[in-house]
Amino acid sequence: MRKIITLTSMLVGFVFLTACSDNSPPTSTEKTRNTEKAKPAVAAKPVNYQGKVDQDIKRFRSFYSNKFPGVELDNFKDGIYAIDEATREQWLEIEEFPPYELSIDEGQEFFEIAFANGKSYADCFDNKGQAIRQNYPYFDNDSNQVITLELAINQCRKTNGETPLSYGQGELVAISAYMANSSRDQKFDIKVPNKAAYKAYMNGKQFFYSKRGQLNFSCADCHLKIAGSNLRADRLSPAIGHPTGMPVYRSAWGELGSIGHRYRECNKNVRAEPLAYQSEAYRNLEYYQTLMSNGLVVNGPSSRK
Repeated sequence: MRKIITLTSMLVGFVFLTACSDNSPPTSTEKTRNTEKAKPAVAAKPVNYQGKVDQDIKRFRSFYSNKFPGVELDNFKDGIYAIDEATREQWLEIEEFPPYELSIDEGQEFFEIAFANGKSYADCFDNKGQAIRQNYPYFDNDSNQVITLELAINQCRKTNGETPLSYGQGELVAISAYMANSSRDQKFDIKVPNKAAYKAYMNGKQFFYSKRGQLNFSCADCHLKIAGSNLRADRLSPAIGHPTGMPVYRSAWGELGSIGHRYRECNKNVRAEPLAYQSEAYRNLEYYQTLMSNGLVVNGPSSRK
């Protein structure tokens, strides 16, 4: 009987101690754990997409500075004539009486013709379309795509009930030339504002470095790796500065052509199937190339071999 009473007393005491321990103050370790659990989630740091691109630009320019140490960065706006002294003087003489001068005048006439609704191109663009070439191409958040100047010109026409113009050469390129001419000496200032824009930039970069065609060449092969070398009868131009002089007059064309026209010609030269004018891939490539030329000035239209 005494043993039963003793065991009962021990059980009561154990239950009492357990209850007391459950109500005891938390230890320092428990306090730390509880505090960690109570901490609010830390928001992820926003990605600086422009900063990532700026690092690419720095490396891109460093390559050309090392390859052509005697060429000032600003001179790359002149394309092949920045590195080819033998033909530079002749080119400068041509630029005094350029073969595209009449096209600029025609472009102005086209630009100023009113649409059927009474509006004109000036109503579609900032600053009435003057001195704005340096802002193209840009990434449009509403349509989630890269907008080139040529695409914007046709969008303007569609908005005002007009039939879109053909890309590559002709009237649209003349209008582009007139707008570029009004923007001379303005520095390119292209932005990568968000993740979607960065994706378009990276797609353009991938296109630039991807090999294609039966000859298995990439844009980078000709205009980066072996830039300055002779290929057939031509000396290969550096990629930096390609967009600054657009649209260009080439003797082989006998008229002005857009950068998209040049892309298609390059694809044909390596025996690759050219893409459609203003395709997403070509617009992204132009976006990438223009970003690599950020800070250089507009000097288009211009003449090239």
